[in-house]
Amino acid sequence: MSALKKRLTNKNNLVEHIDITQFNPQKVMDGFGHMSFTARETYLAAELYLKMLRHKKCKIFLAIAGSATAGGCMDIPVKLVENNMVDAIIATGATVVDMDFFEALGFRHYQLKEAVDDEKLRRLGLDRIYDTLIQEADLQVCDQRIKKIADKMTPGSYASCEFIAAMGAHLHRGNAQKRHSLVETCYLKGVPIFSPAFSDSSAGFGLTAHQEGREKEGRPYTTIDSVRDFRLLTKLVIKAHENGGSTGLFMIGGGSPKNFIQDTVVCADIMGHPIGMHEYAVQITVADVRDGACSSSTLKEANSWGKVKQHQSQMVYDEATKSWPLIASYAYHQREWSKERPETNFNAYLKTLPKGR
Repeated sequence: MSALKKRLTNKNNLVEHIDITQFNPQKVMDGFGHMSFTARETYLAAELYLKMLRHKKCKIFLAIAGSATAGGCMDIPVKLVENNMVDAIIATGATVVDMDFFEALGFRHYQLKEAVDDEKLRRLGLDRIYDTLIQEADLQVCDQRIKKIADKMTPGSYASCEFIAAMGAHLHRGNAQKRHSLVETCYLKGVPIFSPAFSDSSAGFGLTAHQEGREKEGRPYTTIDSVRDFRLLTKLVIKAHENGGSTGLFMIGGGSPKNFIQDTVVCADIMGHPIGMHEYAVQITVADVRDGACSSSTLKEANSWGKVKQHQSQMVYDEATKSWPLIASYAYHQREWSKERPETNFNAYLKTLPKGR
């Protein structure tokens, strides 16, 4: 290993993930409530998230896009799941596999603290995420582990949530170098993780290697059915709306997770179960609304599509590594809701539904 690579990946540069249970931002957030601009947006979002938690019949769906987890927020969704603050997750393949599962296998993210030419990083086998690094060789081990999991599964078509549950089971069987990853924690708590663009990650490389190998051997293989994913997620949302229930969205970034979960109430109509719009919604984003793209569309715009109720939504125009820890920790420390909020094991419900083919 070169001296430069050794310096960039030494233990002093490790990304350490913030623990929302270890600090109480009550006074800061109270102050934010009397301010303007992003500070007040953050406070209002925290209060709206608290409202979701206090609503006993509201099921909360957490959507995660972007690289905030790699940048130090990886423990936040874990704590939300452990403390019954979220009922299902929708995330990018990168969030699930390249970041969380990657660290569960014992690999780490590193802070990039100096200016280094990207061509040089490439020669060193280091992949850059803004000011964070991972080692390409470690990522390739992650690819191969996905292949190994797929190789051991009964060939057939799976929703991403089903495959990710298999990843959690794999970790829990003694294959995790780091415990309490999001994938393993969700597996143990019965919280499904959906990834609408699952192949856009190390999972895609691992599953491609699996399918190529099986095809050469003339054997059937495992594949991911994104339509089944959409149907299962929509069925969860329909289930959440039974008996006067409702749904709340907590969205980090935009991308396919944001649109995937918002679209479920429209899909419910198509499936013959009109349930109305998501009752609550919070989105943290830095996307600019002027380009007309879905990821930058506001929650008010989503109201025009019949997806989100306008009067109980809050945009936060901020970079998530700052506002997400504050909102999550503020809600965590307002613990009066925890006695009233029932636990939801959506994975158990999913197992009662017909299997894919």
